[in-house]
Amino acid sequence: MIEIKLCGLKEPSHIEVAFNLGIKYIGFVFFEKSPRFLKNETAKSLIALTPPGIIKVGLVVNPSDDCLNLISGLDLDMLQLHGSESIARIKEIKSKFNFSLIKAIGVKDKKDLDLVKRYSEVADHLLIDAKPSSNSILPGGNGIKFDWTILQKMSWDFPWFLAGGLNANNVIEALRLTKAKKVDLSSGVEDTSGRKSVNKITNFVEKIKKYEGSLNVE
Repeated sequence: MIEIKLCGLKEPSHIEVAFNLGIKYIGFVFFEKSPRFLKNETAKSLIALTPPGIIKVGLVVNPSDDCLNLISGLDLDMLQLHGSESIARIKEIKSKFNFSLIKAIGVKDKKDLDLVKRYSEVADHLLIDAKPSSNSILPGGNGIKFDWTILQKMSWDFPWFLAGGLNANNVIEALRLTKAKKVDLSSGVEDTSGRKSVNKITNFVEKIKKYEGSLNVE
């Protein structure tokens, strides 16, 4: 079964939609430059509305210990590190804070995959995302994809998410090429930057369920 992570939620109704569609992970963004940024008070109220069974993920970028201390009180299940955090810093975070960690790795070509194995030894999950352009202020959520064919022959024994520009029109091709078991989406189900569309979320999930059904028939 393909697991879905819906990142950058800001509205209570979208949490309900995610639950009803069977989405397993929802993400809350704590990066101020993002259009999906939430203040801690807002995040706390949204997290309190999240039904049991959904895994709540907090996205941070190169967080300080002070930042992590504040987030620690929000009843999150996982932390997503989406900056340039070093392996040493990830080890430090794991030793100080009781979080299961997702580490995002930006890739553009095969040489970028060298980082994947190294980070898999310290993070609990990896998230393989498109590497942002040099002038982008956002490390992710830019709506750009990478060449999925570079993952065709990869067979990793650790849990990982496929991310980067996924939407209802391209997710099936992405799944066929990469054999990903977990996908992460954000901008691909938005009407405007930072504003999710219920119709687009629903369409995305239905496409994946139909794809899974075709595999079962085969």
